[in-house]
Amino acid sequence: MLFRSKGTSAGRVQSVAVRVIVQRERERIAFVNATYWDLEAVFKTADGETMAATLNAVEGKKIPSGKDFDSTNGKLKNPELLQLSEKQANELAEKLRSSDFKVTAVEVKPFTERPRPPFTTSTLQQEANRKLGFTAQRTMGAAQRLYENGYITYMRTDSTTLSNEAVGAARNLVRSEYGENFLHPTPRVYKGKVKNAQEAHEAIRPAGTPFRLPETLRGELERDQFRLFDLIWKRTVACQMADAKKQRMSITIEGGGATFTASGTSIVFEGFLRAYVEGSDDPEAELANRDKLLPQVNQEDPLSAETLDPKSHTTQPPARFTEASLTRTLEEKGIGRPSTYASIIGTITDERRNYIVKKGSALVPTWRAFSVTRLMEEHFGTLVDYEFTAELEDFLDSISRNE
Repeated sequence: MLFRSKGTSAGRVQSVAVRVIVQRERERIAFVNATYWDLEAVFKTADGETMAATLNAVEGKKIPSGKDFDSTNGKLKNPELLQLSEKQANELAEKLRSSDFKVTAVEVKPFTERPRPPFTTSTLQQEANRKLGFTAQRTMGAAQRLYENGYITYMRTDSTTLSNEAVGAARNLVRSEYGENFLHPTPRVYKGKVKNAQEAHEAIRPAGTPFRLPETLRGELERDQFRLFDLIWKRTVACQMADAKKQRMSITIEGGGATFTASGTSIVFEGFLRAYVEGSDDPEAELANRDKLLPQVNQEDPLSAETLDPKSHTTQPPARFTEASLTRTLEEKGIGRPSTYASIIGTITDERRNYIVKKGSALVPTWRAFSVTRLMEEHFGTLVDYEFTAELEDFLDSISRNE
C-alpha cells in the first residue's frame, strides 16, 4: 500500500536522513517532562553593585538541573540530589530573606577562543541557515550565481584549505581594516575533519586577490547574494585573525545554609570576534553564553539579598532538527556529500512526497515518514543503517579513485 502510493521513493541517502529525523521525533515522544524548583536571587555589594545568582545547594545537598533527570521517566538519576517542591522553594525563600550572606569563593579562569575555518559547502549551508534563515537550496542558488559571476571560488567543496594568495589577501585586509593587533602572528592553516572529505578545491572564499570589500558590491549584487558574500568575506578574513581572549568568573555566595552561584564571562580582547561571530543551533544556550560582567568582589565580602524568587523549571525534550543541524549530523556520520545536502533536504521536504514538513525552521516528520521508516527498519534494516550508508560512500569513493 505504501509503495503503491505516488512519490514514496526517497533514495538511498534521503531515506537515512528521514530516519534521523524520525528517530529524533521518537525521542521527543518518549520524553517525560520533569519539574523542579530553585531560587533566583539578586545580591547587592557594599558599593551598591548587583549580580544575579542561582541556588546551587541547601545544607550541602546539591540542587538538580535539567541534565540530572532521566528523559524516559522524568525521575532523578541521582536520588541524593535535593529536588525542591514549590512549597519547599517558597519556604526556603522566606527563611533566607532574614539571613546574612557573604562571598565564600571567587574563581577567575582565562581562556581563548579561536576562529573557525573558512567555509566548506556544508558549513556555509549551516551558517546561512542559522544567521540568514536561508534554506540549503536558497544558499546554493545564491552561491552558484556568485561563483558564475566571479565573486567567490567554487562552492562545492569539503576543503578548509586556502591558497597562499588567499591567506595573504586575508591577512592584508586584517591589517588595513582592523589593525596589526588583530592579526594572528603566523598564517593559520586549517585541516578538515570531515569523514570522506573530498578536497579537490579550496575553501569557499571571495574570488581573486585582493578581496573586494562587501560594501563596494552592494549595488552590483542581489540581496541574497550580497548577504551571502558578506558572510563568506567575514568568515575568510576572520580565519586569519588573532584569538579572542576571554575570562570566566564564578562567585560562590553562602548564607542561611544555602549556596548560590553567580557566573559571568567577559571579553578581554576581541580578536577575530571584531569581524565574525559564529551562529548557534541553540538560541537559548547562545543567550546564556553572552558576555555578562560581574562586580569585583573578594572572599568574605558581605552581600545583601535584594530579591529571592522561587523559580520553576521544566525539562525539555531534545530539539527538532533544523536544516543546519541535520546537515551537520549527516556530515558527522559520513553520509552524503557537500554537493548533495541541498538536494537531500529538498527531496525529503518535497510536499508531493509528504515525508517532512517545516514548522518555522524545525523539520517535523509526517505519519508517512514514521510508517515508511518503520517498514524499512523491520524489513530492509541494512539499507537505512547509518554505518552501512557511510561505508557505501567509502566504497563508491574507492571506485572513483581506481582503488
